[in-house]
Amino acid sequence: MQEKLDKLPQLAAEKKNENKKYFQILKKRTPKNLDVVVHTIHNRVFEYTDCLACGNCCRTTSPIFTDKDIRRIAKHLRIKEHEFISQYLERDEDSFWVLQEIPCAFLGDDNYCFIYDVRPKACDEYPHTNRRKFIQLADLTIKNTEICPAVYDIVEELKKELKIQVGRKERS
Repeated sequence: MQEKLDKLPQLAAEKKNENKKYFQILKKRTPKNLDVVVHTIHNRVFEYTDCLACGNCCRTTSPIFTDKDIRRIAKHLRIKEHEFISQYLERDEDSFWVLQEIPCAFLGDDNYCFIYDVRPKACDEYPHTNRRKFIQLADLTIKNTEICPAVYDIVEELKKELKIQVGRKERS
């Protein structure tokens, strides 16, 4: 897994422009069955993807914490919400609550999450490739190809499955 993670930033960078063009076209001509296709690919990719062997999302990015997440996690930790905020969170440039430090303070050396049962909604839904209205998350999906090997594989499989003209060449 580590070898794949080491190569991922370069692989994602090499495909970034292609992926942007692909998703621009996909947004204009969204197949009615896109969610079904993506969810099928998501399930197939996660049959061989072990998140506990990776943990890259928790080591490199912060989820957004909603007020509901903050209440739930603070209660679980048996601390006051303001204590949880001051100890772990800060506002980002968009005024969302995010972690003060990366990697996540709740990530163990074994890639297990100490607060898994009460984790933020954004963590629960990550990498967002099995959500409804997938096309609305195109920009996030492209960004996540740099972080999550599964997302990179899902996008590559999607391009093979739904061949769309990108530039003058057809995706094959």
